[in-house]
Amino acid sequence: MTTRVAFLFPGQGSQTVGMGADIFATSAAAKRVFEAVDEALGFPLSTLCFQGPEETLRKTINAQPAIVTVSLAYLAAFQEALSPSDSSWSSPLSPDFTAGHSVGEFASLVLAGALDLKNTALLVRERGRLMDIEEGACPGGMAAIIAMNEQPLQEICQEVTQQLTTQVNERSHPGQGRVIVANYNAPGQLVISGEQKALEQAMALAKTRGAKKIIPLAVSGAFHSPVMYPAADGMVRALATTPLQPPTLPIISNITAKPLATAEELREELAQQLATSVQWTRSIEYLQDAGITTFIEIGPGQALASMIKRIVKGAKIINIGTAVEVEKAVSDIHEMGLLSGV
Repeated sequence: MTTRVAFLFPGQGSQTVGMGADIFATSAAAKRVFEAVDEALGFPLSTLCFQGPEETLRKTINAQPAIVTVSLAYLAAFQEALSPSDSSWSSPLSPDFTAGHSVGEFASLVLAGALDLKNTALLVRERGRLMDIEEGACPGGMAAIIAMNEQPLQEICQEVTQQLTTQVNERSHPGQGRVIVANYNAPGQLVISGEQKALEQAMALAKTRGAKKIIPLAVSGAFHSPVMYPAADGMVRALATTPLQPPTLPIISNITAKPLATAEELREELAQQLATSVQWTRSIEYLQDAGITTFIEIGPGQALASMIKRIVKGAKIINIGTAVEVEKAVSDIHEMGLLSGV
């Protein structure tokens, strides 16, 4: 059977103080990534990744560029370790597909040559800034709903939204009284997101209607919900002046779970993604149907690996989120015979 590979990148929530420090110390390619991002942003994001403090790293405006930067540093280190004399974002091991969970999609754009590193750092920082504004303008949050099917949870969100939005006026924030299913992460693992009152009512209803467990998430806002509509508008403006190229390999959309092929499709995706559900289960199913046999998660943590195991039984998963894992991944790739001639 032919081995087909997808590179996957994690999203917000995977950040942790100390991430990337080991690869900065051991890989010249990774060190160049951190230094380039520090220069682009005008402050030492690398120091925040390595040393914290945790409460500062956790802020959306910092966490998002930090996660993308660390993911790209591990990608660069991995490719460098495969071929020290001749490596790039997508070689010597070029995946058949790539995808990123939420902000992780930006790392996929760099891998696919659609966006350069400097503009990625600036754009992700702006994304975090815009989302941070809405966190203050319309407080809300997110909660994982365990062991409940999609349809009854969707109906709960619609019921709560319909009830609460009758009480808001035209001058209210567009997210007021609204809650939706924001992340379709894996079967039995869904996340809802919305304005605080709507979120709390939806959580209470989910509990009474059979959810096995409800876990409020340690995030500061209602990501991927109508609370982020103004942030999405801001991203449209930011993207209008950002140079984007057509991707050189298929990027699976968070919104449609299908490949993005043009720069205009990427612009639409990156803006609307902020206030739209992440279709991760469908994305992984698409990759499975396309013949992907090996999923490589590149970046801090192993959240995506956990989701994939629930979606694709017996999937081959390789994690690259520490210097030790880079070495193991290189060994695995050689053992699998994916780099003939290298």
